[in-house]
Amino acid sequence: MVRILPSPPTRASLRVAIVRARFNPEVTQRLAAGATATLRAAGVPDGQLFELEVPGAVELAFAADLAIRELKVDAVVCLGAVIRGETGHYDLVCRIAADTLSRLALERSVPVIFGVLTCDDEAQALARAGGAQGNKGADAAQAALDMIDLSRAVAAQRGA
Repeated sequence: MVRILPSPPTRASLRVAIVRARFNPEVTQRLAAGATATLRAAGVPDGQLFELEVPGAVELAFAADLAIRELKVDAVVCLGAVIRGETGHYDLVCRIAADTLSRLALERSVPVIFGVLTCDDEAQALARAGGAQGNKGADAAQAALDMIDLSRAVAAQRGA
């Protein structure tokens, strides 16, 4: 068995997009701030870090695909907050966002990270956007870095 482990990363050449939904801005702006801080701390240069804004979680996949095709990014961190209401709209939005983003990652072979909070109320969302439960935007950015590292390690093994 060959175990593939990433070597120490060189991140100065990375290009990463953060796609943020405008809906629930108090939450999504905090998620984006956490993601941005994590990527900068990891060495992704500001000039290679792109932030795109879309109306809501359903539109994340279109902008993520646009970033992959036009900006040639190594990964996309998709951030949003879907808060349960009194209708079934919540379930529909969550399902569409998750399905389209996972399908895009597989079709494009580029990490597309699902950083969409799906919460019962705003208090839960804020707790996960820099509150008591940490910042899931930062976690999503770290997942993007991990997946880029894995992709590079597998590609290097293929070439070995």
